[in-house]
Amino acid sequence: MQAKAVAKTVRIAPRKARLVVDLIRGKDIGEAFAILSHTNRAASPIVEKVLKSAIANAEHNYELDPESLFISEAFVDEGVTLKRFRPRAMGRASQINKRTSHITVIVSEKKEG
Repeated sequence: MQAKAVAKTVRIAPRKARLVVDLIRGKDIGEAFAILSHTNRAASPIVEKVLKSAIANAEHNYELDPESLFISEAFVDEGVTLKRFRPRAMGRASQINKRTSHITVIVSEKKEG
């Protein structure tokens, strides 16, 4: 049984969020929380929030035991890009892309045996 949580249009670049998500993929829940709390990156609290949501979904919707869960899948997709313009020299303007992310965490029960 799997439970998932998705945070859409989070204002952090996918490239930066993927660095954090790659650290916790395949880990147990307790180990993942320890890694996230000690990782000094802007995406860490956001990913931690999504992970807590996935665990709550597993507990409430599927009545799974939180102690027997691990992160089976975790990935970051690119969301919409906010386009802004910045003044440059000689009256020109250049485009600034403010990227967003869709962060997905899927938790599953460990196979006993």
